[in-house]
Amino acid sequence: MDINKTLQELKARPGFADHVGMMLVHNGVVRGWSRNDQAPVSAVHITPDREKMAAIVHEMEQRPGIFAIVTDAEEGLLKPGDDVLFLVVAGDIRENVKAVFAELLDRIKAEAVIKQEHLQA
Repeated sequence: MDINKTLQELKARPGFADHVGMMLVHNGVVRGWSRNDQAPVSAVHITPDREKMAAIVHEMEQRPGIFAIVTDAEEGLLKPGDDVLFLVVAGDIRENVKAVFAELLDRIKAEAVIKQEHLQA
């Protein structure tokens, strides 16, 4: 995902200026170490469930103050430093946007993205 292009596309949507006061962006990248034990990671295999992601987005776009949500997950074998997950939440005020953003991130990672780490030998 090209974040700048995505933000510009959101800004071009009808009603944006009337309904959006904040956009939060998440750009997840592959870490060079495992979260569990800090063991060195050589690669991560990512399998996104795009239908589940879309269902979560649809549900969360119904929340008060949310104008739009855009998500994108890479797929396949990725190396440390590679982009994995992009999320953009656009909405009216920070209280609404921050709450949805936090829940969206947690749910996408828990319910819609399978990650298999490959540890360095």
